[in-house]
Parts: sequence; structure tokens; C-alpha cells
Amino acid sequence: MNQQKAQKIRKEIIERFTQNTKQAKKHDVKAKKHLPGGDTRNASYYPPYPAYIERGKGCYIYDCDGNRYIDFLNNYTSLIHGHAHPEIVKAAQAQLKKGTVLSSPAVITYQHADLLCKRLPSMDMVRYGNSGTEATLFAIRAARAFTKKDTIIKMDGGYHGSHDLVEVNIRPDMTARGLPKKNPEGPGIPKGVLRDIVLVPFNDLDTVETVLKRQKGKIAAIIMEPMVGSLGMIPPRPGYLKGMRTLCNKYNVLLIFDEVITFRLSTGGLQAISGVEPDLTALGKIIGGGFAVGAFGGRKEIMALFDPAYPERSRRMGHSGTFNGNNITMAAGIAALKNYDKKAVNRVNKLGDRLRNGFTKALKKTGLKGQCTGLGSLAVIHWRDGDITTARDAVEGMIKAKDMPMLLHLEMMNRGIFAASRGMFVVSTPMTEKEIDRAVKAFESSLKILKPYAAEVVPELIKP
Repeated sequence: MNQQKAQKIRKEIIERFTQNTKQAKKHDVKAKKHLPGGDTRNASYYPPYPAYIERGKGCYIYDCDGNRYIDFLNNYTSLIHGHAHPEIVKAAQAQLKKGTVLSSPAVITYQHADLLCKRLPSMDMVRYGNSGTEATLFAIRAARAFTKKDTIIKMDGGYHGSHDLVEVNIRPDMTARGLPKKNPEGPGIPKGVLRDIVLVPFNDLDTVETVLKRQKGKIAAIIMEPMVGSLGMIPPRPGYLKGMRTLCNKYNVLLIFDEVITFRLSTGGLQAISGVEPDLTALGKIIGGGFAVGAFGGRKEIMALFDPAYPERSRRMGHSGTFNGNNITMAAGIAALKNYDKKAVNRVNKLGDRLRNGFTKALKKTGLKGQCTGLGSLAVIHWRDGDITTARDAVEGMIKAKDMPMLLHLEMMNRGIFAASRGMFVVSTPMTEKEIDRAVKAFESSLKILKPYAAEVVPELIKP
């Protein structure tokens, strides 16, 4: 095969997508008039333009062109029960009739808090916001206030939202092994932020201890996803999380788990599975039942600083937000959590195992290098063999794959499968083995179409 034939495959995949989404293309042009990039968050963009989804029911979504897809994105892991779950809809509608937010404490808010704290033994008290970004921002602020220290350790390639401190090395440093260099995510992040953050690779206890020794007495907290989420669903090595807990205890540093994504892995998140209790936890996504939400909580002596009547006036912390803990979100969130019991967790996790195993077998069958990582109901496709233990490992695969991820994403959409353009797949409770097997079949068929293209454009992906 030559380059001309390879480009023909590429062109045909894109043309099938554009033929199926003619109305979306028109909407994309109109949207860009007042919305930079055509939307209000960057993650929803993919070339040549995104489909415009109009409605969803269960695990299916429907776009403005009448196409139906199995939704393996679920608003980036937040819709654990898929779309329009009847009990969540009922709870939200009932609360809507009473009011959305009533400018005072609400019974429904502490009822939601009771549910969270029962599921998370590490969480004595909790406060609410409207996003995971707010949750990690205030968890970090609480750690700094409690310890009276400023410096935070963050994982290279870890994602914790879009406030300045954590908008550093969302994409990992690719220049050298060892202690990562600090790189702000883009313009607008002040250089002064870099002074108060130290970066370490995920799954690397030795580097963490080296940093803690060098900066003994200066570190307030380590913030981390217990499994790298957005950048690859990379599980922790055996003993890694317990090792982090031990190091934090040894050097008197707080441990913050960002379980915005991983909370779905059990009724008590990945911390319950690992048996490792952090000092503070950031939550979001599934706890709001499909509505905007964030939460942060932990040990009573830390969270008590947010009490407006805290005895030491100089240590009181402010925390405001017009829609914090609003009644609609709390009502929907309670319904979502009550319907996500151990039985539901086990079921979606088994479906996730089936999905990852199916994808892995399809890659082997078609003779393409790659693997599928993740835990439970979460999965990501990586275009490389070998161990994937850090965000850098994941990005190396992305770079080498060139535009294979983009073409796979479009071809999967052409076959009725909607997932993240970066290769992330998320299982929801309305799914059955039928939907999982359809996704695996579509994946294998897409790989067969793409293999001749890869042989010409990315030959290193072809197994010998």
C-alpha cells in the first residue's frame, strides 16, 4: 500500500462522518459566532466538528441528525446511571416544584452529606461546591490553612480541574526522566504558581520520598488521583497508595485523594478498595445525579475551620457559592447514590472488565500494538505495548499513534459508538452485555479498516 491509498482510507472515514452529521456541521458554524470553538468547554471538541447531541435515554443518545449512539462517554464519567433515570428525574422534578435554591440551610443537603460520610470512613465532614475544580481548590486551601504551609505535591500529568495551581503539567513533562519540569498548561497561568508546587511521577514512591526529605517541613499536602483518570486510567501499583499514606504520616504531610472520577469504583471509591484513607477527599460527577456538583471533605479537625463560629477567629476559612449544595442537585444526587449500591457497582465493574478484555483481544486479533487499561467501569485505549504506569507512558503512546485515535473515534461513531476522542470508555448502569459486545465488535471492525492505514502511516503500530 502507498500513501495515496492510506489517505483514501482517512478521507473515507471522515466523509462517512460528515455525511451522517450534515445538520451538526451547520450548527457548528452558527455556534462559533459567539462561542469560541463552538462550545463552552474544550473537551467536547474533536475534528472535523462534533456531533450535536439532542437527547438521551438510558445508555443511548441521539444527535440532531437522527443518529443513535451507545453512550460510552456519559458526560466524562459523571452519568453513572446514564440519561433520564426515572428515579432521578422524579426526585429532581419533585424538588423543582418546591424551589431550586432557597438561600438557607436545607434538610436535603445534610441528608446528602450523611450518605457521603457513611460511604467514606475518612470523611467526617463535607462541604459542597459546583464542580470538581472547586472541590480540589478548597481541599488544597484547607490543607494549607490547617498545616500553615504553602507547598503542594502533585502528580505529573494529574488532572484536578482548572484553577491555577493545578493547571501545571496536566500534560506530563516529556523531556527527561526524574523530577519533572514544571510547565503551565497555557498562557494566563501566573509564573508565581510554580513556586508553590512540586511535581512527581505517578507510581513512584522513591521520588516522593526524595522530595519530602529535601523540603522537610515545607509541604502542606500531596494531591493525587488514586488512579490516573483523564490521562489514561492508569491503576496504582500494588502497595503504592499504602506507601503514599506511610510517607505522608512519616513527614507530617496531608494526603488528598481526588476521587471525582474514581468514586464510582465502589460505594466508597478507590480508597475503600485500597484500604487507604486520605486526610481530605475531593468528589464530583456521579454524586450530583447529572447536575453540576463538587464536594470536599475529610477529618473533622480540618473541616471545622470552615465553621463560621470556629473558636479561633483568625483560623476561620471562608467558603461561599450561590448554588453550593442547591436543592435540585442534592435531590438528584441522593437518588443517584441510593441507586448505586454494591450490587450495581459489581454489575458495572464486571461489564467494564468485559469491555477491557474485549478491546485487548481485538487488538491482538488484528495484529496492532495497543492495550486497554483501567479499573471497574472505566477503560482507556493506549496505542502501545509495554507497561503503562505513568502519565508519560500514556502520552508516549498518543504521540506515536499520530491521528489513529482521531480516526478510530470517528469510525466508532460511524458505527454507533460514542466515547471520548482520546479513547476513554465509560460504562453506565443501564448497559448490558449486549451494549458491551456491540462496542467490542465495532472496535474490532474499526481496527480492521485502520490497520492498512497504520501500516503505511504508523508502521511501528503493526506487530511483527
